Amino acid sequence: MGINVSELYIVATPIGNLADMTERAIQVLSSVDLIAAEDTRHSKRLLQHFSIGTPMLAYHEHGGEQQTEKLLKMLQEGKSIALISDAGTPLISDPGYRIVHEAHARGLKVVPIPGACALISALCAAGLPTNKFAFEGFLPAKQKARCDVLSAVKEDSRTLVFYEAPHRIEDTLKDMCEIFGGERKITLARELTKTFETIKQEPLAQMLEWVSQDSNQRRGEIVLVLEACVTEKVTDLDERSIALLEVLAKELPPKKASKMVAEHYGIPKKTAYEYLLSLKN
Repeated sequence: MGINVSELYIVATPIGNLADMTERAIQVLSSVDLIAAEDTRHSKRLLQHFSIGTPMLAYHEHGGEQQTEKLLKMLQEGKSIALISDAGTPLISDPGYRIVHEAHARGLKVVPIPGACALISALCAAGLPTNKFAFEGFLPAKQKARCDVLSAVKEDSRTLVFYEAPHRIEDTLKDMCEIFGGERKITLARELTKTFETIKQEPLAQMLEWVSQDSNQRRGEIVLVLEACVTEKVTDLDERSIALLEVLAKELPPKKASKMVAEHYGIPKKTAYEYLLSLKN
């Protein structure tokens, strides 16, 4: 394939199994003038495996505007550059946003070279709905901040995907149990495409117990795919009727509480009853 001047290539690399490297990615990395790598020492092994001798330059999130400007100037002078991360698709919880944003602003062409991505690999193997999902990246390391993020997405109607570090996985699952409840399903995808790849789905409580009892599950790179909130909100109840329903339901059977609220506010008894059932479920 031909490489054009002044083009920035966003190249996906394997997340573990080197056989997942695409032919197009090898051709691009072999043909560009420069490879901007998150960690040149890490990427050197990949390039050596595929006999790619293209020069590399470190480009990471701590490089600052000066580093970004240097690469952009090279592009404007007619050089072609490939951006790669340590593993997987660049910019997915990896550096690179600044240079891509500025390349568009300066009228430079950006070309994606698709390939492996832990987010998508885990999602398609998780056994949870994929028509709507949200990627939350890495959760905060400190518990309070982590719980704040989890609480904010507690009622999200989309499948949720998180990356997590192995030394925090047990604490994260504990927080998830506390906030989402132990029955919410979760899929743990660990060491994807590697020798000890593990993909397991359980309710949160069982997943926490399994991970706590097996130290091997607290190693490697981890993706968590969490079931969406399935509680359906009944929209034709106003705040007053909902508040009264919830108070009465603490003392009365659902049918009786529903009947009283329906008569008081002139709403269908079925609507009130279904709301209480949705809370129970």
